[in-house]
Amino acid sequence: MWKVTFHKKNKIKDAILIEGLPGIGNVGKVAVDYLISQYEAQKIISFFSHNLPNTVFVNENNLVELPKIEIYHKKIEGQDFLFLAGDVQPTNEKSSYQFCETVLTVCEKYGLNHVVTLGGIGLGETKEKPKVYCTGNDQEIVEFFKKNGANNNIYGLVGPIIGVSGLLLGLSTTRKKKASTLLAETFSHPMYLGLKEAKEILMVLKKAYDFKLDFKELNKEIKLLERELSGEKVESKTLERLKKIKEINYIG
Repeated sequence: MWKVTFHKKNKIKDAILIEGLPGIGNVGKVAVDYLISQYEAQKIISFFSHNLPNTVFVNENNLVELPKIEIYHKKIEGQDFLFLAGDVQPTNEKSSYQFCETVLTVCEKYGLNHVVTLGGIGLGETKEKPKVYCTGNDQEIVEFFKKNGANNNIYGLVGPIIGVSGLLLGLSTTRKKKASTLLAETFSHPMYLGLKEAKEILMVLKKAYDFKLDFKELNKEIKLLERELSGEKVESKTLERLKKIKEINYIG
């Protein structure tokens, strides 16, 4: 079972849910965390379950804390957005189904409009210019993202979409809610961090929803990562935090 804690009672209607939890390259997580940071979105809901990984994180204050999964809210240009973010995913198939059902039930209270999940397509190499692909449960919303820079020729390129990013699509269908996913090409090595791939997804979202995003900080982190991959020692709180998350086994 999942314990749901409501922190704020914001007035929200016709909400768009954008999900980005840890997965291949942490692409979705980086993208959603960046949106939350850029817009200073407000935490309104948190989720807890004994089906989360049996671990704790050491934070910047050298104290331990349990892994978190949370929903943040921000009204942007009159549109309510909910951002689903966190450190981990549920550890098994049953808990993943239960979690996604819980998320959708909670979001339906806010007049859920549609769902957008974010993730990566694992490749055996890095791409200088990663492509962003889209699919979903409704042709209209897939066409919407296609017009805003995503490629919908995804059949045969990707297998099952595993974890929360996939299940939210399928379970939205049973509730007659439109849902889509944006998947960026990324390197499938378990320690790779897909920062530039996350930026490509953010570029699609920026165009689709007219987000006002400043990529200065993300561009800086991308350059630091490239220097680190070349063997140079660099200091970056973002990279160190993401590395800790990559040490956890997760689905998706």
